[in-house]
Amino acid sequence: MDTVITPERIELPPGAVLKLLGNWQDYQRLLSQLGDHSVPRIKYRPGEILLMAPLPEHGRDVNLLADIVKVLLDHLGQRYDAFTPITMKLPDVGGIEPDYSFYIENWRAVVGKKRIDWESDPPPDLVIEVDVSSYTDINDYLPYRVPEVWLLKNSELLVYRLQSESYTISESRYFSNVSEIVRQCLQIATEQTTSETIRWLRNFLGN
Repeated sequence: MDTVITPERIELPPGAVLKLLGNWQDYQRLLSQLGDHSVPRIKYRPGEILLMAPLPEHGRDVNLLADIVKVLLDHLGQRYDAFTPITMKLPDVGGIEPDYSFYIENWRAVVGKKRIDWESDPPPDLVIEVDVSSYTDINDYLPYRVPEVWLLKNSELLVYRLQSESYTISESRYFSNVSEIVRQCLQIATEQTTSETIRWLRNFLGN
Protein backbone atom coordinates (compact mmCIF):
# COMPACT_ATOMS: atom_id res chain seq x y z
CA MET A 1 0.00 0.00 0.00
CA ASP A 2 1.26 3.47 -0.87
CA THR A 3 0.96 6.50 1.40
CA VAL A 4 -1.99 8.65 0.30
CA ILE A 5 -3.05 11.94 1.88
CA THR A 6 -5.71 13.89 0.02
CA PRO A 7 -8.80 15.86 1.06
CA GLU A 8 -10.79 12.71 0.28
CA ARG A 9 -8.76 9.95 1.95
CA ILE A 10 -5.79 9.16 4.16
CA GLU A 11 -3.99 5.83 3.76
CA LEU A 12 -0.73 4.59 5.26
CA PRO A 13 0.88 1.15 4.95
CA PRO A 14 0.90 -0.86 8.21
CA GLY A 15 3.70 0.20 10.52
CA ALA A 16 4.27 3.54 8.79
CA VAL A 17 4.79 6.73 10.81
CA LEU A 18 4.45 10.01 8.96
CA LYS A 19 5.40 13.41 10.39
CA LEU A 20 3.84 16.54 8.88
CA LEU A 21 4.35 20.20 9.59
CA GLY A 22 1.08 21.73 10.71
CA ASN A 23 -0.77 23.88 13.21
CA TRP A 24 -3.79 23.26 15.43
CA GLN A 25 -6.22 24.09 12.64
CA ASP A 26 -4.54 21.57 10.31
CA TYR A 27 -4.82 18.93 13.03
CA GLN A 28 -8.51 19.71 13.54
CA ARG A 29 -9.14 19.35 9.80
CA LEU A 30 -7.41 15.97 9.69
CA LEU A 31 -9.38 14.79 12.72
CA SER A 32 -12.61 15.82 11.02
CA GLN A 33 -11.55 14.07 7.82
CA LEU A 34 -10.78 10.83 9.65
CA GLY A 35 -14.09 10.90 11.50
CA ASP A 36 -14.71 7.67 13.40
CA HIS A 37 -11.93 5.76 11.64
CA SER A 38 -9.38 4.37 14.09
CA VAL A 39 -6.64 4.11 11.41
CA PRO A 40 -4.38 5.93 11.03
CA ARG A 41 -3.83 7.20 14.54
CA ILE A 42 -3.12 10.89 14.79
CA LYS A 43 -1.16 13.02 17.24
CA TYR A 44 -0.54 16.75 17.52
CA ARG A 45 2.42 18.56 19.01
CA PRO A 46 2.92 22.30 18.52
CA GLY A 47 4.07 22.70 14.92
CA GLU A 48 3.77 19.07 13.86
CA ILE A 49 1.25 16.31 13.21
CA LEU A 50 2.09 12.61 13.37
CA LEU A 51 0.15 9.85 11.65
CA MET A 52 0.68 6.15 12.38
CA ALA A 53 -0.84 2.98 10.93
CA PRO A 54 -0.59 0.20 13.55
CA LEU A 55 0.70 -3.29 12.80
CA PRO A 56 -1.44 -6.33 13.73
CA GLU A 57 0.78 -7.10 16.73
CA HIS A 58 -0.02 -3.64 18.07
CA GLY A 59 -3.74 -4.36 18.32
CA ARG A 60 -3.18 -7.81 19.80
CA ASP A 61 -0.87 -6.50 22.52
CA VAL A 62 -3.16 -3.56 23.32
CA ASN A 63 -6.13 -5.85 23.85
CA LEU A 64 -4.10 -8.30 25.91
CA LEU A 65 -2.68 -5.58 28.14
CA ALA A 66 -6.12 -4.02 28.64
CA ASP A 67 -7.57 -7.44 29.54
CA ILE A 68 -4.77 -7.94 32.07
CA VAL A 69 -5.62 -4.61 33.72
CA LYS A 70 -9.31 -5.53 33.85
CA VAL A 71 -8.57 -8.89 35.46
CA LEU A 72 -6.30 -7.24 38.04
CA LEU A 73 -8.87 -4.55 38.83
CA ASP A 74 -11.63 -7.14 39.16
CA HIS A 75 -9.40 -9.17 41.45
CA LEU A 76 -9.05 -6.11 43.69
CA GLY A 77 -12.79 -5.43 43.56
CA GLN A 78 -12.02 -2.01 42.12
CA ARG A 79 -14.60 0.00 40.22
CA TYR A 80 -13.40 1.53 36.97
CA ASP A 81 -14.41 2.83 33.57
CA ALA A 82 -12.37 2.06 30.45
CA PHE A 83 -12.23 3.87 27.12
CA THR A 84 -10.89 3.07 23.66
CA PRO A 85 -10.53 4.80 21.31
CA ILE A 86 -10.43 8.25 22.88
CA THR A 87 -8.95 11.54 21.70
CA MET A 88 -7.42 13.83 24.31
CA LYS A 89 -7.13 17.43 23.11
CA LEU A 90 -6.02 20.73 24.57
CA PRO A 91 -6.32 23.62 22.06
CA ASP A 92 -2.94 24.61 20.59
CA VAL A 93 -1.16 22.45 23.17
CA GLY A 94 -1.57 18.86 22.09
CA GLY A 95 -3.74 16.06 20.78
CA ILE A 96 -3.18 12.38 21.47
CA GLU A 97 -4.99 9.05 21.16
CA PRO A 98 -3.96 6.60 23.89
CA ASP A 99 -4.39 2.92 23.11
CA TYR A 100 -6.49 2.39 26.25
CA SER A 101 -7.54 4.60 29.15
CA PHE A 102 -8.76 3.66 32.61
CA TYR A 103 -10.54 5.81 35.16
CA ILE A 104 -9.95 4.11 38.50
CA GLU A 105 -9.86 6.61 41.36
CA ASN A 106 -11.81 9.15 39.30
CA TRP A 107 -14.42 6.79 37.82
CA ARG A 108 -17.25 8.87 39.30
CA ALA A 109 -16.16 11.88 37.23
CA VAL A 110 -16.89 10.14 33.92
CA VAL A 111 -19.79 7.81 34.65
CA GLY A 112 -22.48 8.34 32.03
CA LYS A 113 -20.52 10.99 30.15
CA LYS A 114 -20.50 10.90 26.35
CA ARG A 115 -17.82 13.58 26.09
CA ILE A 116 -14.93 14.49 28.35
CA ASP A 117 -13.74 18.09 28.70
CA TRP A 118 -9.96 17.86 28.96
CA GLU A 119 -9.74 21.40 30.34
CA SER A 120 -12.03 20.73 33.32
CA ASP A 121 -12.54 16.97 33.79
CA PRO A 122 -9.81 14.85 35.40
CA PRO A 123 -7.51 12.83 33.13
CA PRO A 124 -7.53 9.03 33.09
CA ASP A 125 -5.78 7.53 36.10
CA LEU A 126 -4.01 5.00 33.90
CA VAL A 127 -3.15 5.08 30.20
CA ILE A 128 -1.80 2.19 28.13
CA GLU A 129 0.49 2.63 25.15
CA VAL A 130 1.95 -0.13 22.99
CA ASP A 131 4.85 1.14 20.88
CA VAL A 132 5.87 -1.00 17.92
CA SER A 133 7.07 1.81 15.62
CA SER A 134 8.65 4.42 17.96
CA TYR A 135 5.54 6.59 17.77
CA THR A 136 5.06 7.05 21.51
CA ASP A 137 6.57 9.83 23.60
CA ILE A 138 5.67 9.71 27.29
CA ASN A 139 6.00 13.49 27.55
CA ASP A 140 2.96 13.88 25.27
CA TYR A 141 0.89 13.10 28.38
CA LEU A 142 2.42 15.85 30.52
CA PRO A 143 -0.10 18.57 29.52
CA TYR A 144 -2.94 16.32 30.72
CA ARG A 145 -1.29 15.35 34.01
CA VAL A 146 -2.04 11.64 33.54
CA PRO A 147 -0.82 10.08 36.81
CA GLU A 148 0.36 6.75 35.38
CA VAL A 149 1.33 5.62 31.87
CA TRP A 150 2.19 2.06 30.89
CA LEU A 151 4.42 1.68 27.86
CA LEU A 152 4.88 -1.75 26.32
CA LYS A 153 7.94 -1.73 24.08
CA ASN A 154 10.06 -4.66 22.89
CA SER A 155 7.93 -7.00 25.05
CA GLU A 156 8.87 -5.07 28.21
CA LEU A 157 6.41 -3.10 30.31
CA LEU A 158 7.68 0.25 31.59
CA VAL A 159 5.55 1.96 34.22
CA TYR A 160 5.85 5.75 34.24
CA ARG A 161 4.44 7.79 37.10
CA LEU A 162 4.04 11.53 37.15
CA GLN A 163 6.39 13.13 39.67
CA SER A 164 5.90 16.90 39.81
CA GLU A 165 6.66 18.01 36.22
CA SER A 166 8.10 14.84 34.69
CA TYR A 167 7.57 11.11 34.32
CA THR A 168 9.86 8.62 36.03
CA ILE A 169 9.98 4.84 35.77
CA SER A 170 8.52 3.38 38.93
CA GLU A 171 6.25 0.68 40.34
CA SER A 172 2.56 0.90 39.58
CA ARG A 173 0.49 2.59 42.24
CA TYR A 174 -2.29 0.04 41.61
CA PHE A 175 -0.61 -3.34 41.16
CA SER A 176 2.55 -4.73 42.68
CA ASN A 177 5.04 -6.60 40.46
CA VAL A 178 2.90 -5.86 37.39
CA SER A 179 5.85 -5.78 34.97
CA GLU A 180 6.67 -9.41 35.82
CA ILE A 181 3.01 -10.44 35.53
CA VAL A 182 2.83 -8.83 32.08
CA ARG A 183 6.08 -10.52 31.04
CA GLN A 184 4.67 -13.93 31.95
CA CYS A 185 1.39 -13.19 30.17
CA LEU A 186 3.19 -12.12 27.00
CA GLN A 187 5.25 -15.30 27.06
CA ILE A 188 2.15 -17.46 27.38
CA ALA A 189 0.41 -15.49 24.62
CA THR A 190 3.26 -16.16 22.18
CA GLU A 191 2.99 -19.89 22.79
CA GLN A 192 -0.78 -20.22 23.11
CA THR A 193 -3.63 -17.70 22.74
CA THR A 194 -4.72 -14.53 24.49
CA SER A 195 -7.78 -16.32 25.89
CA GLU A 196 -5.60 -19.00 27.51
CA THR A 197 -3.34 -16.25 28.84
CA ILE A 198 -6.23 -14.55 30.62
CA ARG A 199 -7.44 -17.89 32.02
CA TRP A 200 -3.93 -18.49 33.36
CA LEU A 201 -3.89 -15.04 34.99
CA ARG A 202 -7.24 -15.63 36.70
CA ASN A 203 -6.03 -18.96 38.03
CA PHE A 204 -2.75 -17.38 39.15
CA LEU A 205 -4.67 -14.75 41.12
CA GLY A 206 -7.02 -17.37 42.53
CA ASN A 207 -10.11 -15.90 40.84
